[in-house]
Amino acid sequence: MEKEHQHYDVIVIGGGAMGQAAAYQLGKRKAKTLVVEQFTFLNQLGSSAGISRQYRIPYPDEYMVQMALDAQPFWDELQQHTKQTLLDKVGTLWFGDPSVQSTEGNIAEAEKSLKALNVPYTSLTAKEIEEQYHFKNLPSSYQGLFQADGASINFKGTIETLYDQNLKKGYVTLQEQAPVIKIEQKGNGFEVTTPKGVNTGKKIIVVPGPYINSVINLLNFSIEATYWNMASSYYKKTDPKIQYPTWFVFQNALGANGNQFYGFPGVDWDHPEYIRVAPDFVIKPLDNPNDRSPIPNPQELGYTADWVKNHMTGLDPEPFYTSTCMVALSNIPKKELIIDFAPDYVPHHKDIVIYATGWAAKFTPYMGKILADLALDGHTDFDISPFKMGETYFKSL
Repeated sequence: MEKEHQHYDVIVIGGGAMGQAAAYQLGKRKAKTLVVEQFTFLNQLGSSAGISRQYRIPYPDEYMVQMALDAQPFWDELQQHTKQTLLDKVGTLWFGDPSVQSTEGNIAEAEKSLKALNVPYTSLTAKEIEEQYHFKNLPSSYQGLFQADGASINFKGTIETLYDQNLKKGYVTLQEQAPVIKIEQKGNGFEVTTPKGVNTGKKIIVVPGPYINSVINLLNFSIEATYWNMASSYYKKTDPKIQYPTWFVFQNALGANGNQFYGFPGVDWDHPEYIRVAPDFVIKPLDNPNDRSPIPNPQELGYTADWVKNHMTGLDPEPFYTSTCMVALSNIPKKELIIDFAPDYVPHHKDIVIYATGWAAKFTPYMGKILADLALDGHTDFDISPFKMGETYFKSL
């Protein structure tokens, strides 16, 4: 049990990937840091949880391509602290109907952004995608691009590495089973209360993944968000030699079937004899993250299994393992990340840094740097103007 009224430079609320990454960077800058986590550390309840996530450079917006490029050296640096491979570089394959706009973007726009930033990639026809990447029965109008730096992220290994480094560093205190129940502005800082006691901090970083509202409501504002309980399923290889890159298919919805799917290679750290495929849609978003379920929606699994059966080779189309993960998404069409300070009606709002909504696993170590710099310096070298959308999405209670 922590003694009451310890004082910290920064209190990080949320001990998942982003919280651990922020604490890691704060520790490097010798800032006395407390991380409070409502569950236990290394849980699978964070935003975009799951053993693997995709690292990719293709995006329709140049600033997102730039962010992915900027993240690379931070991944390389983190890799030096572990024997586990954090990025399995199998490449990124995007393919499908070139006119489709999805939450991931659009193929033609991504090609423009890659060209603008001199990122090498290969354009592909439907026939080439089938010949080179083990897909089948694709409409001849489908087009694709392959970008070789894409990778499958060992996300579990990433969080473990950050956590281990934070345990070793003298500057970071980690406290689990400590949900925040009260935040009060006191003097030049904040008092943060959990069942484990009261701590004070000059600055706060708020990164509780899908549970963002349970924290910011304590500061008298909320975020407009929707919650996706996303399904995943694993398909056994019938051909042990077969391997896929990370991939995403762009297709128009067919009724309730969102018809957009993504997948991973078999990886050493997660059922290596299986290939994970997931739908990039939900049939019914949730209003509250506490309504999450570990059991995937059977319709979503059915549509995914049909896609695997009709368009993938070397796999048994019957899902073997299934899982879900929860993500909070903004109501922005592209489901963008929001990185901002608290709104100006919150006392000392510039001392409260918030990352909320969207998919950011691929930026984890870099996001830690951005959040740490915003907390300690009030600004960061990376241009966050496209993500400063608190004005639109934060609402006073």
